[in-house]
Amino acid sequence: MTRITDTHVDGAERILTADATAFVDDLSRRFTSRIDELLERRRTVQERFNRGEKPDFLRETAAIRAGEWKVAPAPADLRDRRVEITGPVDRKMIINALNSGAQVFMADFEDATSPTWANVVGGQANLMDAVRRTIAYTAPETGKRYALKPPLATLLVRPRGFHLVEQHFEVDGRPVPGMLFDFGMYLYHNAAALKAAGTGPYLYLPKIQSHLEARLWNDIFVHAQQALGIPRGTIKATVLIETLPAAFEMDEILYELKDHSIGLNCGRWDYIFSSIKTLRNDPSFVLPDRGQVTMEAPFLRSYTQLLIKTCHRRGAHAMGGMAAQIPIKDDADANEKALEKVRADKLREVREGHDGTWVAHPGLVLVAKQVFDEGMPGPNQLERMRDDVTASAAALVEPPRGTRTEAGLRLNIRVGIRYLEAWLNGQGAVPIYNLMEDAATAEISRTQIWQWIHHGAALEDGRTVTRAFVKQLIAEEAGDRRQDARALFEEVATSSELQDFLTLPAYDVLVKGRV
Repeated sequence: MTRITDTHVDGAERILTADATAFVDDLSRRFTSRIDELLERRRTVQERFNRGEKPDFLRETAAIRAGEWKVAPAPADLRDRRVEITGPVDRKMIINALNSGAQVFMADFEDATSPTWANVVGGQANLMDAVRRTIAYTAPETGKRYALKPPLATLLVRPRGFHLVEQHFEVDGRPVPGMLFDFGMYLYHNAAALKAAGTGPYLYLPKIQSHLEARLWNDIFVHAQQALGIPRGTIKATVLIETLPAAFEMDEILYELKDHSIGLNCGRWDYIFSSIKTLRNDPSFVLPDRGQVTMEAPFLRSYTQLLIKTCHRRGAHAMGGMAAQIPIKDDADANEKALEKVRADKLREVREGHDGTWVAHPGLVLVAKQVFDEGMPGPNQLERMRDDVTASAAALVEPPRGTRTEAGLRLNIRVGIRYLEAWLNGQGAVPIYNLMEDAATAEISRTQIWQWIHHGAALEDGRTVTRAFVKQLIAEEAGDRRQDARALFEEVATSSELQDFLTLPAYDVLVKGRV
């Protein structure tokens, strides 16, 4: 039996139709138990890492890594992906992103969207209008009207990850996995309209940790296409390699999705978070201030170069990481310095062989595009094989060097609490200190604090980071921020056991109104 706990949100009458609900219900009954098994497998694997085992390439899949095979060719509207812009699924953002001049817009139900029921259902309704090219918006405070102005970016959608559920939609007495709700509703309502528009149902898949999780997604795609009478291979997906375990299974992930794959992406901020989480008990992997953990850090450079090599060998796009800077309108000098950081980052990516990159703000599209236009005259760089790159398990977990400071600790606290406050207020993409932050930054912030406490890390002035010291700084930095945001951040940053995802207890606060 399906139970929807609230049908009184904008867009519900269009999205929560009987047929669409039945489609999501079917997905849930077929695949929820496998999601449960894979989540339990994550816990088992993490227990091995906690006992000192290091991540490594799988012996049982060596033949896949050694084999000569390729993924299916990319569709015409995804052969050139030099600039992709990402953002939440609110109406104004969708219009501005599609109009931005980027080749691709990734509409994000995951890290950039606070999953209030109104945001989730309203986001699906907004995407229906975007697919049909009817979306428009008038700002109530100014009266300014926003509408689509072709040429438009190609639309991709990122559903929620394996670990998140949708509390407002129950199947047989339990919440549906958020990934199945987001995917199912988008596909059901838009597959035919996307085809009519000359495009298709294209996705980004977040936080995958193993090829078995990619296999499940592939099985979901196969079943969903069959159920809707869509040819196999119509759905295309890029997998974000944003967990440390997944970096050791990139070939295998592409192989499992090869009929549906359009590449891999360097989800660098979540990757740092995952590296801390995976190696939580390793005293040699205690990070310096997060501002010092740049893409030049050996463990990050090794992973991005291996991703390029892996993708190009398999005929798949290797997408670069996020530029989170936003224009600084009231300080021309600071704005130019920020743009120069973006240029340098994108220049590194195009020179190393990436086929495109991410930005968080329309104001950065032209900057990133100029760099890629100069460095990548063709639609992609699939011909660059990067045979000079050697896969090394040790390099992928090489500890970064640097210092730990009180200023870095305080910054983590401020950013984490401010982001959580905004998230609990229904906002998932938040400008903080001239950067567009999403849940990944808050995850790095709280996990790094936990790591420093757990290992009794020393700051550069010799003081040891303790739970009491962190709580003192939280009290000083929280100011007049929401009490539940402060309490939640303190809980996840100072708990005795590291919680897997900040968004799990935060979602409980969001839905039930309690800490």
